[in-house]
Amino acid sequence: MNLMSMLSQLAGGFLVTVEIFVLTLLFSMPLGMLVAFARMSKIGIIRTVAKVYISVMRGTPLMLQILVVYFGPFYAFGIGMGKGYRFPAVIIAFAINYAAYFAEIYRAGIESMPIGQYEAAEILGYGKAQTFFKIILPQVFKRVIPPITNETITLVKDTSLAFTISIAEMFTIAKQIGAAQTSMLPLFSAGVFYYVFNLLVALVMEKMEKRLAYYR
Repeated sequence: MNLMSMLSQLAGGFLVTVEIFVLTLLFSMPLGMLVAFARMSKIGIIRTVAKVYISVMRGTPLMLQILVVYFGPFYAFGIGMGKGYRFPAVIIAFAINYAAYFAEIYRAGIESMPIGQYEAAEILGYGKAQTFFKIILPQVFKRVIPPITNETITLVKDTSLAFTISIAEMFTIAKQIGAAQTSMLPLFSAGVFYYVFNLLVALVMEKMEKRLAYYR
């Protein structure tokens, strides 16, 4: 196999990697916000459920969670989901895992806001919803960009765990080519793909952080 053929195959796997990355963020970030609200709820049972959820998601390996989501319906209910369920299972597992991390990031950002912000908004006649969405949330996003950047970079690398249920993302293809050719070049090339992708993610997030730093 020549170099161009190898890169072409890796590029095909890279598209799957990007798809996992984008869909995970698309679902996990809003889900994380909902979990953060539940974690801060004044209703004890809701707060406890959110705490347990976050603890389980952060305390167990993502690889295990992928296996549970994929094989769970069969072992729990005897329902065979078929090969077509593999990709949705990966997205579900990634989304619920990363939502737990984003929830704690959001919660830390919200709870770090000075109480004076809420008092000033109340004096100005803002309701609770208006205060949160127009005053608090924009400032929270400014504060949480750095930890969110760390999580998104970790996500890029974690996409390789999709191999657990035979999803042919880039790293899986690189291992297959490397094993067939007894060469490290495909793995090295995959590493370059990951690095460039992470570099682009970091640059985008840095630009976003600078754009939001309008008080500096």
